[in-house]
Amino acid sequence: MTAEGSDFLQLDIGDAPPGRRSDWLASRLRHAISDGRLPVGSRLPATRALAADLRVSRGVVTEAYQRLVEDGHVAGRGRAGTVVVAAPARTKEQTAPGPPSAGTIFQPAPGIGVFDSLRSTPAKIDLSPGVPDLTAFPRTAWLRAERTVLNDLSAAAFGYGDPRGAPALRLAIARWIARTRGITADADDVLIVAGVAQGLGLLAQVLCDNGISEIAVEDPSSLGARQHLHDRRLATPPIRVDEDGIDVDELVRSGAPAVLLTPAHQFPTGVVLGGERRRELMRWAADGGLIIEDDYDAEHRYDRPPVPALRSMLAEQVCYAGSVSKWLAPALRVGWMLVPPRYRDEVVAAKRFADLGNAVLPQLVLAHLMESGEMERQLRFVRKRHRRRRDAMIDALRAHLPDAVVHGAAAGLHLTITFDAEFSDLDFAAAALEQGVKVQPLSWHCQRPMNPGLVLGYGASPATDIAEGIAALGKIPRVSSSGRGSSRSNYRN
Repeated sequence: MTAEGSDFLQLDIGDAPPGRRSDWLASRLRHAISDGRLPVGSRLPATRALAADLRVSRGVVTEAYQRLVEDGHVAGRGRAGTVVVAAPARTKEQTAPGPPSAGTIFQPAPGIGVFDSLRSTPAKIDLSPGVPDLTAFPRTAWLRAERTVLNDLSAAAFGYGDPRGAPALRLAIARWIARTRGITADADDVLIVAGVAQGLGLLAQVLCDNGISEIAVEDPSSLGARQHLHDRRLATPPIRVDEDGIDVDELVRSGAPAVLLTPAHQFPTGVVLGGERRRELMRWAADGGLIIEDDYDAEHRYDRPPVPALRSMLAEQVCYAGSVSKWLAPALRVGWMLVPPRYRDEVVAAKRFADLGNAVLPQLVLAHLMESGEMERQLRFVRKRHRRRRDAMIDALRAHLPDAVVHGAAAGLHLTITFDAEFSDLDFAAAALEQGVKVQPLSWHCQRPMNPGLVLGYGASPATDIAEGIAALGKIPRVSSSGRGSSRSNYRN
């Protein structure tokens, strides 16, 4: 049995992307074999005949046939031609589930997949916090750096790397945090991780192994961070945050052996840990407490000078974490940790057994960009964009939500707004999503009752979308509280 011509392919090769015609042809042939149009035992058209029929070079057809030979689906039989010898396994088509409804996403006790659900739900305007301007990713500089790295890379560098991370990146990070955060560290102090999320999970695992069962957190604080700690069976006792940051007296009374903090720009309130609170916290740590410092967006400052990292003040008691997620892209999954000596080897071992270390090539590209000065230029560029977007959001809030109290405007990639009223911010966020605007309710990030509010990201949206989104929020009625995460308190910043 012989397949004649190209009719069994069903599509014209003109549909194939330029330069990838062999890929296209091999794929169409696989489909034809899989669905029985080219059954086992049938003979493919001669390469010269099929090339003429498709009006392509014979090399395109020869390359496609060779791929099927390598896959074991066809075999050359001399004068008998190229014969189908095995059908590829058919891929089962799966129907993607529809997006969840707003009412199912915004629940008082959000599940572990709530952020995935929210991200996958379509919306015209996305004001979710925690994302920078992704259109500003330095593609040209990244490709140029990648070519430079590949040109200089030895063959041995493509093997398994150091689980602590590429030495070049660890050195670049040590120099970076010395310049930007006042932290003195050696390359050997730096552990490269797949974002702060992985680093927090690894550290939590080690702390559990050392008998620690709870890590205090700020209240409010990141729901996502708490979820990572809960995944490691760690309790997260809440510690009040006010206009000066975490209440250290309450931390002392809690008896927690460790605390997770965002001191440079508290998430989500945006307050900066005050000087007296820093001194109190240092005294608490000097008595044996462990500070986990999430320096998640310290690079983004607009109306105030940089705030020193806690790690620069008491290295032995501070585990410092940072990443490129807020100034390049979360998709890179590159972060770093500086772990106190008493836990360092165990955290490195946990990283080794988790994944043997991050992918090396992106690390080397990032190291090149950091050492070349490209990252400073990128930060200056995105700060200007983010500042304009922040200003657009503040202007829109004044015009459309004049009763909202704005928090954390001096830095970061988000604003938090609160209301002196009684209504469910969960219902408010759900209504916003139904109007095509994504936001996060403040109550998601609170363990204790607080005034209703929203956490609004401005980094990833142009000013026109921000203004339109806030205008839509201003039209949403705020009905009286139904008990869905909206109990009031004296919370203010």
